Order: sequence, then structure tokens, then C-alpha cells
Amino acid sequence: MKIGIAVTLKPSGPLPDGAPDDLHEEFDSPLTVRAIADVLRTLGHEVRELGDGKPFLEALLRDPPDAVFNFAEGSGTARSREARVPAVCEMLGIPYTGSDPLALAVSLEKDITRRLVADAGVIVPKGITLKPPPQPYDGDFAEFPAILTEAELGLPVIAKPVFEGSSKGIRNRCVIERPEDFGPTVAELWANYKQAVLVEEFIAGDEVTVGIVGNDPPQVLGIMRVVPKQANERFVYSLEVKRNWEETVEYEAPAKFSAEVRHAIETAALTVFDTLGCRDLARCDFRVRDGVPYFLEINPLPGLNPESGDIVFLAYRLGLTYQELIGRIFEAAVARWRVN
Repeated sequence: MKIGIAVTLKPSGPLPDGAPDDLHEEFDSPLTVRAIADVLRTLGHEVRELGDGKPFLEALLRDPPDAVFNFAEGSGTARSREARVPAVCEMLGIPYTGSDPLALAVSLEKDITRRLVADAGVIVPKGITLKPPPQPYDGDFAEFPAILTEAELGLPVIAKPVFEGSSKGIRNRCVIERPEDFGPTVAELWANYKQAVLVEEFIAGDEVTVGIVGNDPPQVLGIMRVVPKQANERFVYSLEVKRNWEETVEYEAPAKFSAEVRHAIETAALTVFDTLGCRDLARCDFRVRDGVPYFLEINPLPGLNPESGDIVFLAYRLGLTYQELIGRIFEAAVARWRVN
């Protein structure tokens, strides 16, 4: 089988003036492309990189592959950017790995995801989404305290861009404990990421991520708990932590919860996966407080870097090799193609 790899590579060179330092945080490195390609070649397939955007379109039209292994994040800030590759593949009748355009677009938009997930009975933190003003904010933040009151949100809260992945925009300072910090934090996120900001109650508890692989039915790969090396009741799995994970956290998998709590987490994760129509793989994040999982987000295009991806770390700690993980994802997609 001829397999094309769709990927958004991290550009080289300096960032644009005024851009946040995590502008390209979601994008992948050649290391990930090589690692996935090596696994697929080991499975007997012919592999080539297709890229993303215009080069991807040109490559498909010039020499269509038999299937696409998709982990292209899409460039820019459009909330449907992750849906572009599967939409093109469907238009051209080319099978691809992972979720369809609707699931990818919905899952990237945290506010819409929260609403659908809550309707399905999964617990989400109390929250509100704040749209940016038409012009850059230049006020004195006097209106912000009333926003928290009207939303019945007490401090601390956490603020994050509403449609970003890879912890873009989620910094340690995004946990807001003082009323005077609320307005400036939201306004800074508006300015940096050009999108609405989700403000949620801060759930003090365990940070966990759940890997899901397969279809009909999907299977929980495992639960991984992110444990700070220094106890901190305001711990957040921020970009600073992820960039320095070896010094800041331990990854515990299987997570040491009671059978009852594990069941609650797994049930919630599978409900989210099914509700949003995800396929083949996903990673679902929760905070667990007093044994109750609170849904944070789901990533149907989880990072697959063999040296830094959370779902990869989870697989390693469960005794799986990188080759076995990628093989399971690809086999799930192939089985789905055969049925359809």
C-alpha cells in the first residue's frame, strides 16, 4: 500500500515580531515524520511525506496515495484548521487515519466540546467563554470583576485560548487567584492568540490523561497521572511544565486510583470519544477531584513524537513500544476502511 503522511512541520527561523513564543507549539518535527514512516515501512508499506496546505493538495492531485496517515494540525488560527486534511481526503475518496472533519473541528473548539460533552452526562468544570472585542482591548479592566460574579465563578479560575492544542497559551500565570489579575490575563490571551478565551473554575486535583485506540468498540489504552515533583495545590500541566517535564513531573501509568475511580475515568473518556464521533485514536484529559473526573479536553490528533508525546509516554509505561502503538493506530484505521 502507498501511504502518504500528512503533517504540519514546525517552520524554521525566527517568530514574527510580537508573536508568543508558543506560536508553532502544535507543529511537528521531522523526527516524528521519520519515526512514523519507519513503522509503516516495517509493516511493508511504501511511504512518502505529503506535507500540509498547498503542497499537500498538489501531492494528492499529482500522485494520489492509497491512504493518508494524518497528523496535520493545520496552520493559522482558524478553529477548523485540523479538519482540512480529512475534508480534502473525503472529497477525493482517499482513506485516512483518525477522526473525520466534523469531529476534529468540534474537538478543537473547547466551548462547543464542553456543551456536547455536558449534554452527554460527563461532568465539566463551570466556565464561561469571553469573546475578544472588535478592536484591541485598551480599557482599565473595570468591567471584569462583574463577569465573574454574573457567571457565578469564584477564584481561582484558569484562562486558556478556546481553540488551541498542545497547551498553547496555557501558562502557570493562567491560574488566576487575585481579582486584579483576571482582566489583564484575559486581555493578554486575546491579544496573543486572536480568539476567544475560556475561563473555567480551577479544579484542584489530579491531572490525568486517557489514551484511546480502536473502533467498534474503542479501547482505553490506559490512564496516566501527571504528578508534580514538588507538591502544589495550584499545579497546572502548563507549557512551562511540558517543556521541562523531566525536571517538573513524573508520569504514573497505570495511574494509581481505586477500581471505582478508574472505571469512572474510563467511562467518561469513552463517552466523550463516542459523543464527538472520534475514530482510531484520541487522548482525553481530566482533572480528578474527590474521585470525580472533570473533563478538560479531547485531542483526536494527539502528539506522536517518540520523545515527547503524552500518549506515547503512556504507551511506554504500559510496556508498549513505539512501533506497537503506531501499528495499533494504523491497524484500527485499516479495519475501519475494510468495513466501510
